[in-house]
This record gives sequence, structure tokens and C-alpha cells, in this order.
Amino acid sequence: MRLLIVEDESDLRLALSMALAEEGYALDTAEDGREGLYKALNWDYDAIILDLMMPEMDGWEMLERLRKEKHTPVLVLTARGELDDRVRGLDLGSDDFLVKPFEMEELSARLRAIIRRAAGKSTSVLYLRNLEVDTARKTVRVGGKPIALTAMEYALIEYLMMHCGKVVTRIDLYEHLFDEQDDSLSNVLDVHVCNLRRKLGIDCIRTRRGHGYILER
Repeated sequence: MRLLIVEDESDLRLALSMALAEEGYALDTAEDGREGLYKALNWDYDAIILDLMMPEMDGWEMLERLRKEKHTPVLVLTARGELDDRVRGLDLGSDDFLVKPFEMEELSARLRAIIRRAAGKSTSVLYLRNLEVDTARKTVRVGGKPIALTAMEYALIEYLMMHCGKVVTRIDLYEHLFDEQDDSLSNVLDVHVCNLRRKLGIDCIRTRRGHGYILER
């Protein structure tokens, strides 16, 4: 999953980036609302973490302008917990609200929840026949047996499971699994798919030639 962090406090932006990268997210960052809006409109993110009080363009304006064109899940961060702020944020289209200071564990759980809701999933554990993907614990089981995956292999199967039954294009996978700094070779995706098929079972991921990949229900 690929996230955009829009936060003008450099220490917090770095801390969030490091913590979420350890959880396997691909991450882009922006220092103000103007840069954040540009990136949010030009790339497809699985979720955006948005601070409200920023220079150039604040979070309120960025959220309002974003919602005119996209429905990317947005988790708003604010140093103020007043009811009026929460109501305004929700009315402008935010998906959730978190007041500073916060615990990373709660932020991570809220992120997972808004990403799940956007994908139409109601729980953190996803099933497909004998395949089980726990998006909270970042674990995968086949027939009840734990399967050891690399961070990228897990990110790939999680994304496919979130879109189970739909063809996911190679472009979609590159945009959602790699950040703007990644310069991976074009065949890296094929390598990860091949490894997943070997570990999970060759029939798990089907190729639709000329289109992409699908987990068939």
C-alpha cells in the first residue's frame, strides 16, 4: 500500500515515514498543502495522512480541493480536538480524525480501517478459499500453515486480496507498491509474482495477458 504524508513538521514527518515504512508501506511525503495536493491529484494513493495547520495551503483547503476530484481515504491529524474541527473535517470529506499527540499503534489501526473501508472490506482478516491474509498482523496462512513472505511479497498479496476478483494492472501495482523514489527494474514485479506462486500455490495468482493479475474467487 502506498501512502502520502502531508505534514510541515519535519520531525513528525520523518518519524511517521520511518514507522510506517517498517510496516511495509510505500511512502511519499509533502511539506505543505500545495505540494500535497499536487501529489494527491497526480498519483493514486491508498490513503493520505493530512495535517491541518500548514503553510502555503492548509489541510482544510487541500481536503476541500481534493474532494472535488478524488475520493482517496484521508486521515486528518490536528493539534486541536474541538468538536467544530472534527465536524468541519468530516463535512469536507475526511475519513477519520486523530488528535496530536497520538500513539503510532492507533494511527496504524485507523489507517488500516479507512483503507479496508475504501476497498469494501469489513474486517482485517481476508480469506480466499484456503488463503488467509491478516492485514493487522501482516501474516499469511495457507491451509492454516504460516507462510514466510518478504515485505514486498506481503504487500503484493495484500493488495491483490484487497481487490480480489478484479484484474489489477501492472501499472496499478507499481503505483501502489513502490514510492516516488523507487527506481526498481521493470521485471521486479514478475519476480515477486513468481515467488508468491511458488510459496502460496501456482493457481493462486492468475495472469491476464495484456491486462495484469487477478485472484479469482
